[in-house]
Amino acid sequence: MLDGVAWLLDPSHWQGADGIPTRIAEHLAISIPSVLVAAAIALPVGIAIGHTGRGATLAVNLANIGRAVPSYAVMVIVLPISIRWNPNLGLDVVPTAVAMVLLAIPPILVTAYAGIRSVDPEIVEAARAMGMREGQIVRRLELPLALPIIVGGIRTATVQVVATATLGAIIAYGGLGRYLIDGIARNDDGRLFAGVILVAGLALGVEAGLALLQRLVTPAGVRRAAGRAGVRDSAGPSGPLGAQGSVGNA
Repeated sequence: MLDGVAWLLDPSHWQGADGIPTRIAEHLAISIPSVLVAAAIALPVGIAIGHTGRGATLAVNLANIGRAVPSYAVMVIVLPISIRWNPNLGLDVVPTAVAMVLLAIPPILVTAYAGIRSVDPEIVEAARAMGMREGQIVRRLELPLALPIIVGGIRTATVQVVATATLGAIIAYGGLGRYLIDGIARNDDGRLFAGVILVAGLALGVEAGLALLQRLVTPAGVRRAAGRAGVRDSAGPSGPLGAQGSVGNA
């Protein structure tokens, strides 16, 4: 690990085509569009089945099956097709992008469905009784209440994609995975451990940023209700600490 830190502190590794900023940019260039494409596919489906309840079992089961398919297997399957379609892109962007999109779809779809279904049915029925149309109910009622859960799904998908996009280096894509593959091939422990540190750091940074976004989109009333519920759950039979908690701390 110290070899990795020393490698990161070398100024020569922060410039050029193989420099750290370039590799981070390549990594994000495959990760962010993949999550956006997955969201464009999964969110409408998840919201629709969450609102109507139709096709939920099929969609959720297909999403769960998709989770079981290894991303590297998807790359290998797509690789010959993409080479035949466009030799210039076949060994580069296409297999990795397809695999990352398929990886991101299940958590986004399932949490979108779960978020919409978590909205109190009585509130939805009251909105219908007030004359709101189905589209208005989704946009003005269900989506705002489900947004924290939906963002949580996007957060999970993004972290998974950032961590897994390193596999793209196996089939000649760049990104931070290049340091891992080259470190193994050259028996260069410094490069290898530096790649591990960079991937972990980027994943943690993305996780922290999206966790903050998830908190920001959570309505204040929902946060207050969750806080009150947490206080009630932590309270024991004899006050805030509870009798058992007092004995346990003694």
